Amino acid sequence: MSLSQELLDRGFINQFSTTSLEEIIDGEKRTIYHGIDPTADSAHAGNFVVWMLLRHMAANGHKIIFLIGGATGMIGDPKPEAERQLKSQSEVEENVLKIKTQAEKFFAGFEVEFVNNYNWFKDLTLLDFLRDIGKHYTVNELIKKDAISTRLQSETGLSYTEFAYPLIQGFDFYQLFQTKNCTIQVGGSDQWGNMVSGVELVRRKLQKEVAVITVPLIVDKATGRKFGKSEGNAVWLDGEKTSPYKFYQFWLNINDDSVVDYLKLFTLLPLSDIEDLKKEFEVNPGNRVAQKHLAFRVTELVHGEGPAQAAQNVSEILFGGRNLESLTDTEKGMLLETAPSSELKKEALLVDVLVETKLATSKREARMFIESGAVEVNGEKISSLETKVISSESIDGLILLKRGKKQLHIIKTI
Repeated sequence: MSLSQELLDRGFINQFSTTSLEEIIDGEKRTIYHGIDPTADSAHAGNFVVWMLLRHMAANGHKIIFLIGGATGMIGDPKPEAERQLKSQSEVEENVLKIKTQAEKFFAGFEVEFVNNYNWFKDLTLLDFLRDIGKHYTVNELIKKDAISTRLQSETGLSYTEFAYPLIQGFDFYQLFQTKNCTIQVGGSDQWGNMVSGVELVRRKLQKEVAVITVPLIVDKATGRKFGKSEGNAVWLDGEKTSPYKFYQFWLNINDDSVVDYLKLFTLLPLSDIEDLKKEFEVNPGNRVAQKHLAFRVTELVHGEGPAQAAQNVSEILFGGRNLESLTDTEKGMLLETAPSSELKKEALLVDVLVETKLATSKREARMFIESGAVEVNGEKISSLETKVISSESIDGLILLKRGKKQLHIIKTI
């Protein structure tokens, strides 16, 4: 299967600026760039779909340029609803460094070059920019771009800073074409207007052809919400902002309507394997085999095999009936960070412990839970009201209490 066909089958392609996708992907090996503005100190799942597209391209022999916008990050592209808050240069520089570190880890082993557009903008004068770049654009075409058009019709209006953004991004493409023979840019579909401005600038100044490819915005089919930091539901690639366990849980909880699409986009599993998982999933959706593969594979790609395995094991302890035996230090730490916990200083009746840990609101309710078989201690159902919680029953210093399938508490013995 050709790379272009696989990318289409996986759902990566939204738009492209040439008549044929095959001619820009399946022919000679090219230099491809993607830009991300460091308006935050981490990439998120909305960025990650483009990173996955680049991984496929890099694995096929194309060279990747990763442009982190030290200059454009100080401005921010026009949002449809309001102007972005400007970042200080020191904030932008710190964000650049953090995102570069993330990307270096993700693209380790591939031919990837990192550039910062601040390096070619810092010495460019306004007069030179207006004479050499600005004259190649008309106001008429700029106001037709979606983000600009939307803002012009709103009460907020649009600053000249944001209005000039397509020219700045266009100059990035022109600069990379001139200095590194970069002929393709990839990005999200909401960046189409900004990306095409580079195609237009190269054509007008140099009479050469370059191309852009956009990926679709990733939307949760159940909620209609997109992945992105501006949506308030960001899933960060930085383990300090979204822990590996929470990252794993996010993917594990993907709804049934979206999980197969996400397996194609966010994992490197062959399409034939995904088709087999789809069939198994359709026969028994309750076992969530597709979500389990998705959660593990994506966490492994972003955080590594160790944290992915730990997140999987802890998830199975908390929700899958696995016991506490043979916990690694990472798993133990992850478990205590995730689940509510408290210390047991001396043995106590289970009835009292259930109340103290808020797994029951009263002793009467605690007795009812025990008698109905709803309470487990380290995986064992308890039916006796005289049962005590004692330190000697701990496993690696921990006791796992469960009430029903979802309510739980970790007791640390001391």
